[in-house]
Amino acid sequence: MSLDTIKQPIAAELDVFEKRFRDSMRSHVPLLDKITWYIVQRKGKQVRPMLVLLSARVFGPITEASYTAASLVELLHTATLVHDDVVDDAYERRGFFSINALWKNKIAVLVGDFLLSQGLLLSVRQQQFHLLEIVSRAVKEMAEGELLQMEKARRLDIREEIYYDIIRQKTASLIAAACCAGASSTATDSADAERMRLFGEKTGMAFQIRDDLFDFGTDDVGKPLGIDIKEKKMTLPLIYALSQADRATRRHIINLVKNESHKTEKVDEVIRFVRQSGGLEYARQIMYRYRQEALDLLNATAPESPARQALGDLLMFVTEREK
Repeated sequence: MSLDTIKQPIAAELDVFEKRFRDSMRSHVPLLDKITWYIVQRKGKQVRPMLVLLSARVFGPITEASYTAASLVELLHTATLVHDDVVDDAYERRGFFSINALWKNKIAVLVGDFLLSQGLLLSVRQQQFHLLEIVSRAVKEMAEGELLQMEKARRLDIREEIYYDIIRQKTASLIAAACCAGASSTATDSADAERMRLFGEKTGMAFQIRDDLFDFGTDDVGKPLGIDIKEKKMTLPLIYALSQADRATRRHIINLVKNESHKTEKVDEVIRFVRQSGGLEYARQIMYRYRQEALDLLNATAPESPARQALGDLLMFVTEREK
């Protein structure tokens, strides 16, 4: 199932959104206009705007509030990506140079601030204060999740429950906000919007676990990356593998992650340990559980329609993707 096929129920609306999103990024400052044009040209899969518009479409026709919600979510998401690249010293995103690679950190931070403020202003101008609250809460949770992960990375003592708290805030919160904001723009019952928020949260949990699996490589994905290990991030496959190990092995592996993760051969050793301990299979099963819970929520909340089918297909896409 391709993204183009999944987009069909909202293809025309996505075209309208793209124009509005481009307009929302314009500035009278030539440098800023040049940078935002660069951002628009290298846009990603647009999963979050799709989630907003499909979540809106399952309850009725797309409204002005739906477009505002999609632009708000994408502006704030883009702002967080620009800031993340600065924090992570990342010089590439989606195969292109990052903003900080081309224009340095100070400009990148200011561009992120500009995008954030444009999102806030857009919702205030449209008097969509409920949408602003939904998305602002998600941005707050994303920051808290990142900080919680950084705090725990110092001691590498993350238990499974803490890991779920981190990814719920760091990744799932914005996907949940996208679905909730979309549903809020068309649904007459606030309970439906809350259930769609939960659908988005569970989708986001499954999405992040799929992302974690890439780091260890799978037979069909090719060479393992080990990036999370090098960054001392405790992901679900590693957490599970450590929980199954004896004390000496656990101490040895934690020492490798903590003190020797800059060495390729040590990272490879950690990856082998996780794969041999059943960590990948365990994480995959948890991902499937979240995916099924999301699907059950969707089918119980939204009436049958092409948009509901597309949301289910999008859920499958983000958990079966190969990159």
